[in-house]
Amino acid sequence: MQPNSFLPTFQSTQELEAHQLEGLKWTVNHAYNGSAEYRRKFDAAGVIPGDIIGLEDLKRLPFTTAEDLRDGYPFPLRCVPFEQIVRIHSSSGTTGKRKNLCYTQKDIEDWTHFFARCYEMAGLTTADRVQIAVGYGVWTAGVGFQSACERLGAMALPSGPGNVDLQCQFMHDMQSTVLCCTASMGLLMAEEVHRRGLADKIKIRKIIYGSERSSRSMRRKISDLFGGAELFDITGMTELYGPGTGIECPHHDCIHYWGDYYLVEILDPKTLEPVPEGEWGEMVVTTLRKEAVPLIRYRTRDITRIIPGTCTCGSLMPRHSRIMGRTDDMFIFRAVNIYPSHIDKILSEISDLGSEYQIHLSRDEAERGVMRIVVEMGQGVPSNAADRLGAGLQKTIKRELMVTAQAEIVAYGSLPRSERKSQRVFDTRIQDPII
Repeated sequence: MQPNSFLPTFQSTQELEAHQLEGLKWTVNHAYNGSAEYRRKFDAAGVIPGDIIGLEDLKRLPFTTAEDLRDGYPFPLRCVPFEQIVRIHSSSGTTGKRKNLCYTQKDIEDWTHFFARCYEMAGLTTADRVQIAVGYGVWTAGVGFQSACERLGAMALPSGPGNVDLQCQFMHDMQSTVLCCTASMGLLMAEEVHRRGLADKIKIRKIIYGSERSSRSMRRKISDLFGGAELFDITGMTELYGPGTGIECPHHDCIHYWGDYYLVEILDPKTLEPVPEGEWGEMVVTTLRKEAVPLIRYRTRDITRIIPGTCTCGSLMPRHSRIMGRTDDMFIFRAVNIYPSHIDKILSEISDLGSEYQIHLSRDEAERGVMRIVVEMGQGVPSNAADRLGAGLQKTIKRELMVTAQAEIVAYGSLPRSERKSQRVFDTRIQDPII
């Protein structure tokens, strides 16, 4: 029997905002009184919990960053006694110490609840068999996907990452209906399913993926090779519970984020001032219920934009665009700020090109910057089309990004596949120490 709905029941945006204000006041008071680090931040900003009387007062609060979490290792920003902590998760990050996050039992229950909400929004039921091909261990991914699947009442098949033979065996023998993975793993499995002739022998109907960006052409390819499977982009980060903090709705034009659990601001990453509604900026989040490690104006470094109005799917939950990139994966070439997602978009609009690519940045003998884009041809495209496709790609990049790039078109399947995040940018312009 299908359980009661996990979806929120707010009748109006005003009702949601009243809930958010109550949560904001609680969070600020909880952080101020529970954490010496937060109290110091608040004191330095000249604000006390009683100053927060409306949602507009959010801007008075100090920012929190990844450095705060690393500097406070191993139990940063802890706001409850150790006796109330039931779990630790960790984010690998890219430099320095890990970012450890503590969870109370209520934190775990809240996370499981709104993650189950993601599954429900994607149309899963107790009849589904969910193959969870993501990492387990200290990571939030595996246990997050699995716990919510079990809360929903669907069958969890924890296959873990990698091991293509096992993944294919599970899909065939267990007749999995849903695959949870990264976008790169989704493409790897789609190509493997196609290569092994399994598309008409398996029952994957939905793919829930996260952890990295994907182009439209990549999504189309995964769907096509899986026989028309429907794709849902799911968002989240270890700092903010883990995966499941938002998901693409069945109308596939946005991410609904769970505004009853956290607030979102979109700020200019340089000035830290709000950008006009609908414009791109850095997502900054503030939790409303998190006990062990609440986040107050946490700079995620993710680039997105708020989508105003109510979604055609009928949900009142606020929306943001799919993540375009991060402030820290942007690169500057010939004084132009470029995100890999810009290349994603260009490649998606050129027929006969594949979705796999690499961006190589280097310097020539005259120390001039060189950008070389290596792109696969689409499957089945004849090799004699490479020159035409390369010339077309160079022209489009010049027109869209106002820079000149070299284009190298390679055979389909020649770039590496991985069940993990694919590395897109290889920058060798600086070979010696910067200091």
